[in-house]
Amino acid sequence: MSILISSEVLLNWYQQAKKKLIIEDISLFELEYLLTELTELTSLDLRLNYSSQKTYINSKISLAELQNLWYLRVKKRCPIQYLIGECHWRNFTLKVTPDVLIPRPETELMIDLALQLTLKYPPLQSANWLDLGTGSGAIAIGLADVLPLATIYAVDKSEKALKIAQENTINLGYKSRIKFYHGSWFNPINELKNSFSVIISNPPYIPSKMVLELQPEVVNYEPKIALDGGEDGLNEIRYLIKNAPHFLKNNSFLLLEIMANQDDIVKDLLTKNGSYTNINTYKDLEGIDRFVMAQCH
Repeated sequence: MSILISSEVLLNWYQQAKKKLIIEDISLFELEYLLTELTELTSLDLRLNYSSQKTYINSKISLAELQNLWYLRVKKRCPIQYLIGECHWRNFTLKVTPDVLIPRPETELMIDLALQLTLKYPPLQSANWLDLGTGSGAIAIGLADVLPLATIYAVDKSEKALKIAQENTINLGYKSRIKFYHGSWFNPINELKNSFSVIISNPPYIPSKMVLELQPEVVNYEPKIALDGGEDGLNEIRYLIKNAPHFLKNNSFLLLEIMANQDDIVKDLLTKNGSYTNINTYKDLEGIDRFVMAQCH
């Protein structure tokens, strides 16, 4: 059911909100994103004032509700994705709530790296893949999308996050492709040792003190369990490096997302473990060493 909002009133509010964007340090994209997601308007409509050619605009919510959402974004610094309840990631629209981390654009590159790996090692295209700390299910769904013959396993310790991931999987048509497990890291899949050809994870990697210094949109709303990597940010990464060999087949792969400037330390951890070879780092779109991949023998 849609609600009709006076185009003149809506346009006036949009223009007033737009004037305050610089003061509030919020991008025009976010204001347009709110309106294009919740009303029939497109970005082109807004830029050309097309709404003024209509008497009424169809909207999913009332103008008062739109204004309240924008108030929460501007004054309370709530992420726009949580306010709308969705996040665009790769070619998907994912449901997100404060129970899950908002999938970042840089994490999309993990799917590209995975696809490149299968081109070099074709048997991986139909292998077992494991996504640890799946959150919204973004990585697991991304893998299922580009690897139609693979079986994807996904684990998360948050029951609420897992429900979001399962809902996204159903909505996007991948229910039969992904197996979900509730628990901490490898604990719920202990019976699946030596079963996986690739383990992939975007674990918490931010040092505890640094988490408290993040922008309010992150520290006040996103789940700290998905951010806080302990005193030096490497607690969970150490755990994964130590335990992944028990669950990987011979000559299989571990792919991790890391924080800027952690690459040398993580490569050293992998080397000293003794179970890994062919350790390489990969940059994100900003040129930061964001991913580490190693082969487990």
